[in-house]
Amino acid sequence: MSAALSRPIEASGARETERQREERARAYATPLEAFNPADNQLFREDVHWPYFERLRAEAPVHYCSTHPEFPYWSVTKYHDIMAVDTNHQDFSSEPTIVLPDPDEDFTLPMFIAMDPPKHDEQRKTVSPIVAPDNLARMESIIRERAAGLLDACPRGEVFDWVDAISIELTTQMLATLFDFPWEDRRKLTRWSDVATAAPDSGIVESEDHRRAELMECLAYFTNLWNERAKQTEPKFDLISMMARGESTKNMQPMEYLGNLILLIVGGNDTTRNSISGGLYALNKFPEQYDKLRANPALIPSMVSEIIRWQTPLAYMRRRATRDIEMRGQTIREGDRVLMWYVSGNRDDEVIENPNEFIIDRPNVRRHLSFGFGIHRCVGNRLAELQLRIVWEEILKRFPRIDVVDEPRRVMSSFVKGYEYMPVLIPN
Repeated sequence: MSAALSRPIEASGARETERQREERARAYATPLEAFNPADNQLFREDVHWPYFERLRAEAPVHYCSTHPEFPYWSVTKYHDIMAVDTNHQDFSSEPTIVLPDPDEDFTLPMFIAMDPPKHDEQRKTVSPIVAPDNLARMESIIRERAAGLLDACPRGEVFDWVDAISIELTTQMLATLFDFPWEDRRKLTRWSDVATAAPDSGIVESEDHRRAELMECLAYFTNLWNERAKQTEPKFDLISMMARGESTKNMQPMEYLGNLILLIVGGNDTTRNSISGGLYALNKFPEQYDKLRANPALIPSMVSEIIRWQTPLAYMRRRATRDIEMRGQTIREGDRVLMWYVSGNRDDEVIENPNEFIIDRPNVRRHLSFGFGIHRCVGNRLAELQLRIVWEEILKRFPRIDVVDEPRRVMSSFVKGYEYMPVLIPN
């Protein structure tokens, strides 16, 4: 294990790893009709980049017929993704935002996978939790927790940044948003991982195993729901909001579970992987780390660049509600359509030098990671707030934090994240 990443390694070009160069050669030798960009292994090994590069250039609206279970369309250019994302009439979010259809005997309705008007009503119920005045109240809590976690980090020895900081900080925030029993907060982490785990990830042994754990989640949260619904003075937390909201108070159990999973994953996976991805990016691009140390006022700009460069959710799925022509291709009614945010955020027709991590990038908020239209991430400001605070607190304490080896990435083409990342804080 090296003392630190010896030099920056970017997603394309001269600084690629040997493994990435091998996969680049394979991507350009493979016929387009054989492309399956939703292959989880490509993301696990961080070698998906040349496939999207080629799709953007040669087949920006691409039909995959080689997926082992079902065909789908990939939309990979920035403006095409925006066009789909903002057109919920022709591209429905129902029945799900991920590639596989839900099992008929285990469907989990959630408002991100709904169309208006029900989507709007349920989203409105929980959105006060991230209103500006409440975010302002949360800032001191987040700062205190970030400071405590960072102060507890060991010096001069390798530890796992993902578990110690990224997971723990976001899990604490989730526990606050739900007013969840503090001593059980890591259950939230587990349920998030179980909900999004690919079958070949090793996180769950089988689909029955996944269902069993998610039903445990439902049972636990049902007890909390029943407690909150009886309170004469309602609390300001997500469960109380849903228990009393007109559009949510009569939800069936599986719809309650679906919305819980949405809020848990949305509040956990995305922010935690951006916290890890930011540190990894600064180690890959050390000149940017130098720039940050010289000018901490760049943190807000860097936060947006982290979210673009990392793109913690690689895609969102839609379903065509009618036959649609797009870039000379006919998407048929009922077809699955994947909007690849991870590709749109690297579209060089819109974003200059997109594979570079540039913390003072002009128009830095011009990224796709939060989505657009009615489904734009409801917690985007909270995510930015957490990232800003954690980096303000890091710079107060540590001249640098070294990533000492390549991280282990999540086995998923949906959640683009990290399972483990070894770091060292020099003495």
